Amino acid sequence: MLRSASAALAITSALAVLIGCDAVRPAREQAGSTAPPGTAPTGTAAPTPGPGIPAVAVGSSARSVTVGGRERTYRLYRPATLSLSAPVPLVVMLHGALGNGRQAETAYGWNSAADRYGFLVAYPDGLRRSWAVSSDCCGPPARDGIDDVAFVSATVAAISAALPVDPARVYAAGMSNGGMLAYQLACRTTVFAAIGVVAGTLLGQCPSPAPISVIHVHGTADDVVPYDGRPGKLDNGGTGPLPVKIDGGPVPDQIDRWREIARCAAPKVRTVGPVSTSAARCPGGRDVELITIAGAGHQWPGGAPQTAAERLLGLDPPATALAATESIWRFFSTHARQS
Repeated sequence: MLRSASAALAITSALAVLIGCDAVRPAREQAGSTAPPGTAPTGTAAPTPGPGIPAVAVGSSARSVTVGGRERTYRLYRPATLSLSAPVPLVVMLHGALGNGRQAETAYGWNSAADRYGFLVAYPDGLRRSWAVSSDCCGPPARDGIDDVAFVSATVAAISAALPVDPARVYAAGMSNGGMLAYQLACRTTVFAAIGVVAGTLLGQCPSPAPISVIHVHGTADDVVPYDGRPGKLDNGGTGPLPVKIDGGPVPDQIDRWREIARCAAPKVRTVGPVSTSAARCPGGRDVELITIAGAGHQWPGGAPQTAAERLLGLDPPATALAATESIWRFFSTHARQS
C-alpha cells in the first residue's frame, strides 16, 4: 500500500509540474478559426492563401494560429521529397497529456512515415500539455472551457491555405488524451476522412456524428485508460485544478457504436500472437477496425524508447508486437473521405 501511495504521489506531482509548463511558442502565423469557441466547426473549404501567411519550409517548422483571440501553436513537417504539384494528404498527430507537439514528433515516427509515403504531418500543442475533451477531462483546458476542436480545425485550415492539402485526405491520429480529441473531431466536424486512436476513448457527448472510418489500437493491460472501461489510475472524478474523469465505457462497446453509426457489416477477427484485429467493412468504402494487444499497457506501440520522465510517471514501455504508426497510415491511405 505504501508503494502504491508513493507511486500515485509521484505521478500526481509530476503531472502537476509538467502540465504547468507551457509549450514553446513559435513564430506567429495569423489565421481565423473555422468556428468560434463553443461551437461545432464543420468541413468547409480552406481559406484563400493570403500574403500574410508565411511560406512553409522543408522539414520541421514551428507555426501558430489565432483562435478566439488566443495564439495557439503547432509544428508542421514537410518532407523534402514531397511534390506539391498535386494535392497531398495531411495527418494531424495529437499528443497525449503531459506531451506536446515536439514530443509527439520525436516519439511516434510520423516524420519517417511521411518521408516514405508522401504526406504532411501537423503536431498541435495542447494548452498546458493537455486537451479539453469533455467538461471534466482533461486538466486545465477542460477546467477553463478551451475549444480544442476549433483549434485543430483552424490549424487544418491554416495549413490548407499555405500548401495544397487534399481535403478528401485529411486525417487525425491521437495518443491517449489526444485520441480522445480525435474522437471529438469525428463527432463535431466533417473535416477528417478517418481517425486513428491509440490508448484513448470517447468522452462527452457525441449525439449524431457523420459516418467515418476509425482505427483504434489498445492494450488490454492499460491502467490509465483501461480497456474494460473502469476508472484508470489517474482518474480523480473530474475534480480539482487538474480534472481527469475517464468514463467512456469498455473499448469494444465504443467500437460497436461506431460500427452502428457507419452501418457496418459484422466484423472479421484475425489473431497473430498477442495482436487481435477486428475489422468491419461499411458502406461507402468506410471501415471500423479495433486492434487489441494482449498484455500491452498505456503506450504507443512501436514508438521510441521511454524517456526518464515517462518512466517517472509510471508509463509503460512501447509494445513491440505492432508498429502503430505504420498500421494507422496503412489504414488512412486506403480511406479517403467520401463525397
